[in-house]
Amino acid sequence: MERPTALAACLALLLAVSGVAGAAAGGADERLQVPAWTQELQRRLAAADARYPGDLGVYVRHLERDESFSYLAEEPWYLASGIKVPVAIAVLRAVARGELALDARITLREDDFVDGAGATNSVRAGSRLRVSWLLEQMIVHSDNTASDVLIRSVGIDAVNAVAAELTDTAGVRITTLADVRRLAYGELHPDAAGLRSADLLALKRSGAGQARVRKLVQLLQVPPEALRVGDLDSAFEAYYATHVNSASLVDFGRMLAALAEGHALPARETAYLLDLMARVQTGKRRIRAGLPPGTRFEHKTGTQHRRSCDLGIATVPPPRAGSAPARVVIAACARGTGTAAAERALRDVGAAVTASGIFMDVPPRPTVSPPDPT
Repeated sequence: MERPTALAACLALLLAVSGVAGAAAGGADERLQVPAWTQELQRRLAAADARYPGDLGVYVRHLERDESFSYLAEEPWYLASGIKVPVAIAVLRAVARGELALDARITLREDDFVDGAGATNSVRAGSRLRVSWLLEQMIVHSDNTASDVLIRSVGIDAVNAVAAELTDTAGVRITTLADVRRLAYGELHPDAAGLRSADLLALKRSGAGQARVRKLVQLLQVPPEALRVGDLDSAFEAYYATHVNSASLVDFGRMLAALAEGHALPARETAYLLDLMARVQTGKRRIRAGLPPGTRFEHKTGTQHRRSCDLGIATVPPPRAGSAPARVVIAACARGTGTAAAERALRDVGAAVTASGIFMDVPPRPTVSPPDPT
């Protein structure tokens, strides 16, 4: 859904990219300083946003040319499982320091279980799981239980320290995946803070919408009239408004750039994490569905109630011998709809980035054709 602030937010960042000299020149000279691909991307994203009934945020940065683009990307966006990237970095820093080993085993506890994808929930409590296996489950399959076991192994403070350092902001607050649920359900009733792992699994099994609200009332043993809000949508929107597990896409893009350029981890650990991110099995219908054939996309998806994200680094092979591959950070989130509509919008983001010309050695001149029909 296109909003009046979209163009203003985009142009503000484009002026920053164009440099002080371009701004001082004014008029046509200033316009020439704006990379051509950004103008085409703006046009295509505005059309995609107009087609989408929710809201879109997009941040794009060409690493080699240090050119960037923002479409509502300076707002806080809920990251969902995107927070697993700083979790992985915190774990791999511990590995690099010798405090943890990839083949070390961590005991799975009864209170580690969280609803979600992945294989960890099929393992019995008391099992000892390799750190390498947990990392693969967390990144490749977006396993929430594996994530919380790894957070427990390094501490949530270490994860938040990584996020603060690599986003260059102190405003990011990451929690465990179990606490995501407790905080969201806590918007219905404060006693949700005491929900156990078994309760969280039971709530997921109960279904969506009012069925889950009724299950929460049953588990907490409170009357329905004691609820702060009456439905799951309102509870999650209130939780999102706290900006926990959120960041601007500009800030998250800064973290991805640091990872891609080897500033977040030593070389061996950088390669290890990027390989995991290249093998992600979620989000096949999101950004990468719109990228050029042969693109390597090292990314992490995130999905929660009326929120979807895709956050990564796209590398396109060089068009000819002797030229360098193009590495482009793409961080995009959609909010306000179900997953299917959000995935179509994120696919459109990937297609818009591709069509913008950013991956080319010499981007094309911007089109002057009217916006796509909606």
